This record gives sequence, structure tokens and C-alpha cells, in this order.
Amino acid sequence: MYSTCMFCNGSLGTNEVVEHFPVGRRLAFDADRGRLWVVCRKCERWNLSPLEERWEAVETCERLFRGTRVRVSTENIGLARHPEGLELVRIGEPLRGEFAAWRYGDQFGRRRKRALLYGVGGAVVLGGVVIGGAVTGAISGAILAQSGNFVNLWTNGRTLVKLRTDDGRVLKLKQPDLLGTRIRRDAQGGGYALEVRKGKKKEWFRGEEAERHVSLIVPKMNRAGGKLRTVEDAVSEIVEHGHPENFLSDVAVGDRFRDKKGVPGYINKMPAPTKLALEMALHEEQERRALEGELWMLERAWEEAEEIAEIADNLLLPEGVQDFVDENRDA
Repeated sequence: MYSTCMFCNGSLGTNEVVEHFPVGRRLAFDADRGRLWVVCRKCERWNLSPLEERWEAVETCERLFRGTRVRVSTENIGLARHPEGLELVRIGEPLRGEFAAWRYGDQFGRRRKRALLYGVGGAVVLGGVVIGGAVTGAISGAILAQSGNFVNLWTNGRTLVKLRTDDGRVLKLKQPDLLGTRIRRDAQGGGYALEVRKGKKKEWFRGEEAERHVSLIVPKMNRAGGKLRTVEDAVSEIVEHGHPENFLSDVAVGDRFRDKKGVPGYINKMPAPTKLALEMALHEEQERRALEGELWMLERAWEEAEEIAEIADNLLLPEGVQDFVDENRDA
């Protein structure tokens, strides 16, 4: 096991999470071909690991990649960051559906439990006030009848989202304002546009400003979370579109999600799975953009490293072995 780059002779560093291969701070692996590289952070060259040191390490990398929250994938290559700091580059098809189901199921499930607990807690407190006050049945009934109004007043009176606009304003949105949020295709610049309501005033936002605002609004509209089945249905909607970006484009077009007047595009009128899927897609798009700057360079480097790895591996195999493996891979 080596610890220095074979190209620049710089240190490859170490990691504490891949027990059978504690070398490197960025590992690239191809589970289908059984290849493992250590990417030098100094010269960015890919160092192919020896055959005898790969197999268990590749399995560990695959498991770590699947369990890592912050990651992004293209058609051929994925990049993930482990909490320990190790970066994993996965060669192969992305795992978006499975990843989203695991990741967001926990998140939306916790929100739902919290919302239910708040509801039960409010009822218990109100019941305690009524019983503790030893009021008559008529009075207690009146109090309970008004409790819904008190809850609505409190909910609708709170500021749920603060939007900072590009021109320096701060829009404080309450629950009734959020219900007026619309998402439509942006005919001017492509992508989508967002209509935000503040009181009786409506305003359109586009481009990065729209993306920033909607990423704050939608989680508040989904603050009650969702059941596991609802989350699974939401994941299915994204998977059916092939990519979160395709899903976002689709929800912004057409005449769906109408209000009573027939005006389309209201997020509040979306089915529960679609609203959850919208939040998932927005979040993954943000992470994708944060990491995609590195992906194109990694993909080009992988293509070069793969050519070298194929030559190197074949030098160590008897003639005809690789053809046999390829023919029987799916047997």
C-alpha cells in the first residue's frame, strides 16, 4: 500500500473510514470493474491501487457512498462527501431513487411527528384550562368552540418566511401569503418564475432570485411532513421524470394546480406527494450545483484513468480471462 502519488510524489493523505484502505482523502471506485483509485489532491492525477487491495475497499466505498447525505451524480459519475472529510467518486449509474427515499423519509417523518405532538399538546393544555377552571358545561363548550379560532389566529399571525430581495427589501410572509405562491414556466429566461403574494400585493421573481425564494417557501408549506407512503410516492414522481430538473420543469407548465377561479400553478393546490417532491427536487438541485463544478473535471480525469487502468489490469491477467468475465458477468 503506497502513501505518495506516483505522478508528483506528493502525499496522498489518509482516511479513517475505509478500514481496508486507509490511504487518500479522495477515493474513486468502479464496483462493476473492481477498480479503485486514489486521487491526488495536489496534481489531481488518479493513482490505480494494486489488485489485491481493492475488493473489500471497493465494497466499503460503495456502502459509504450510499449512506452519504451530500452527493450529486451525472449519468456516469457521482461525487459524495463523507462527514469524516473523505470524498468518494463513484463510477456508474446514479442511485437517485433509493437515495431520496432513505434521506427524505427520515426528514419528513420527523416533521410529521413534531406536528402531531404540537397538536396533541395544544389540546391537552386547553383541556387542562377548562377542567382546572371547573367551568360549567355551557361555558366549556363555548371555550372549546373558540379554540379553533385561537389556533388559526396564532398560526396565521406568525411570520413563517423572510425573503430578502435583490433590491434590498425584506418580505415577511405569513401562512395566508404562502397559500398564494405560484410557480410557472419563465417565458423570458427559461426555467421557472415564482409569484409571491404579500397581503393583496403580488410580485413575480425570476432566475436565481426565484430559486432562492421558493427553496425557503416550500419547506414551510411542507412543515407537517408526510407519511412514509406519501414520501415514497413523492420519490416515484421524481424517478419517473428521470431527474429533479425535469420534474421542476414539468410542475411549472400546463394548467394544473388551479384555484377556484381556474388560475393554475398554485403550490398549495398540488397533491401532498407532489409538494414533497418539489421540496426534494429543489434541495437536490441546490446540492448538484454546489458540487457539479467538480464533476466535469472528474469525468474527464476518469476517462483518462480508465484507459490506463484497463491496460494495467490486463497485463496481470492470462489471455482470454477478461473476455470470459465479460461474457459471464450477468450469468
